Amino acid sequence: MTIPQHMSGVYLTGHGGPEALEWRDNIPVPTPGPGQVLVRVAAAGINNTDINTRIGWYSSEVTGATDSVDQDVEAGGWGGALQFPRIQGGDLCGIVEVTGTETGFKPGQRVTCPINLPRPRPGHPSGFIVLGSECDGAFAQYCLVEAGDLYDVTESPLSDLEIAAIPCAFGTAENMLARAGVTSGQKVLITGASGGVGLAAVELAALRGAAVWGVTGAAKAEVVKGQGATATFDRNAPLPTDMFDVVIDVVGGPAWPDLILALKPGGHIAVAGAIAGPIVNADLRDIYLRDITIHGCTHQAFDVFGRLVEMMNAGRIKPLISKTYPLKDIARAQEDFQSKALPGKLVLIP
Repeated sequence: MTIPQHMSGVYLTGHGGPEALEWRDNIPVPTPGPGQVLVRVAAAGINNTDINTRIGWYSSEVTGATDSVDQDVEAGGWGGALQFPRIQGGDLCGIVEVTGTETGFKPGQRVTCPINLPRPRPGHPSGFIVLGSECDGAFAQYCLVEAGDLYDVTESPLSDLEIAAIPCAFGTAENMLARAGVTSGQKVLITGASGGVGLAAVELAALRGAAVWGVTGAAKAEVVKGQGATATFDRNAPLPTDMFDVVIDVVGGPAWPDLILALKPGGHIAVAGAIAGPIVNADLRDIYLRDITIHGCTHQAFDVFGRLVEMMNAGRIKPLISKTYPLKDIARAQEDFQSKALPGKLVLIP
């Protein structure tokens, strides 16, 4: 099999607006070493984390919502400062093209991987790095991946597009549900329920046997119910108090204190996003007097993605994809993503 020396893809050249995304036709194709696999990218999903990284929102200097960043930052990645240029893209579905030694994979297998990759770093011996942030990701024709991070999904009935819509959104959602201990019969409230992570959380919580309520705009309420929600609340509507066993929150912002009050005493809230703003107010008495447990959720145990792969291969989960784009149209795709006009996932095709 002949692999070209160069490939097309998108470089992130620094933190900033869409102008920081640069289409290139002369990116060197990486060569796999021992234990590595060169994957031809079939499809790559779009996520909040791609845009947050581009604009530098992860910097502690930034205190506003993700649509209001207007300052220059230096260390704006998940793990601090990034090396530029960087190929982003944490959602990968691809085909094995070339393998290094001792990988266990063969050319032609269809594969995917989690966005959170376990890697010890200085000061973080049990930490992780993020595909498309600390290492190059899927926004190119080829992607180099450690064999230990890959999972075979050749036999899955899902399409390449559907598999590419799963790693970040469903991985984040499954991790939050697991950390919060969601079980059958519980009442679960999910914010941002029409987005990628929120809609995945609705589907996965319903599969666990929970009764699900979603917070979303009226125009997307039926979509959320179609993925398994019992009912929805409008974003601006007041929430009931002492009703839910678990809250799954990817929004943060001004509504956060009401989410705490929506929990029953002894309830759990899992947090893995703050698109409405990372700085929140809370009355600590509402937390400790009512025995509320807060889970900050980023690191994912191995079994989280392993469960998702089992569900993918069995066809038990099916992400909603609203639109696809050629990779070259990434700026337009991210603009559509940020508009929140489309539910579920948007996917890029190299």
